Amino acid sequence: MLFIITVSTFICITLGVVGLYWLLFRPASAATERLKQMQDGTAIAEASTLDEDRQPVADLAERIATPISRLVPASAIEARKIQKQLMQAGFRGENAVVIYRALQLISLMLFPGVVAFVCALTGRSMSNALLFILFAFVIGFFLPRFLLARLINGRQQRVRWGLADALDLMVVSIEAGLGLNAAMLRISEELKTVHPDISGEFELANLEIRVGRERDEALRNLAERTGVDDLRSLVAMLIQADRFGTSIARAVRVFSDSLRTKRRQRAEQAAQKAAVKLLFPLACFLFPTLFIAILGPAALNLIDTLGNM
Repeated sequence: MLFIITVSTFICITLGVVGLYWLLFRPASAATERLKQMQDGTAIAEASTLDEDRQPVADLAERIATPISRLVPASAIEARKIQKQLMQAGFRGENAVVIYRALQLISLMLFPGVVAFVCALTGRSMSNALLFILFAFVIGFFLPRFLLARLINGRQQRVRWGLADALDLMVVSIEAGLGLNAAMLRISEELKTVHPDISGEFELANLEIRVGRERDEALRNLAERTGVDDLRSLVAMLIQADRFGTSIARAVRVFSDSLRTKRRQRAEQAAQKAAVKLLFPLACFLFPTLFIAILGPAALNLIDTLGNM
């Protein structure tokens, strides 16, 4: 009886998913397609050109994510917040928010569905099954946010590591006679293999300046895309030095020295935290093993002695 209920539930869910997919992806008639092509010929040509440059995985993810995002659309404020977080993680695609929302919804549905199916196969009681399903729902809710936060922290850490080298190269370039825009272009070219994240950000800021955007706005966008405090301080210093006409090379040199000092202090702080962080693995893994190796023979002898008595 349990097997019949499980198979019936699986068939109903499968048919429901297939029907929903057909409603969202059903092909249009030939007349509708021709009218759409006649009205938006230019837009279709540009879209086809862009589709040729996309990767197959990204195209497939977009096709799957678009109908799912239509079911539960995000608000404008939430979409801007997610877009900012995705930019800080390194995802700048126009459909990045849609794909992320689709992954959230899939995670919310997949984990409880798999747990419910496993509980139905193993024949667990309803109370235990509800507890496991609730736990899986919590995991599916927080897992995409946790992974996005880890990606953001990792990219920000790489940007911090490359910022000191970028500032040294900027000082050398400006003192050699290059302007700030040319120095940013030199940074993006020289650090492309060593620090690709900071190189890409400076290259994008230089491209914004080339297309006509103000330098102050391009630098502020550079700080917002990364979310790094050191880079935000550098941008504020560059804007202030450019506005008041002071020497940019001297200001960057002073900021580079302070950044080196801050970087050394962070390394010393991490070294001081290492001893505290080692207490947990030592207490959980090393000390019990030592107790077993040292006190194990004595405990066995004591058990044998008490057994003989």
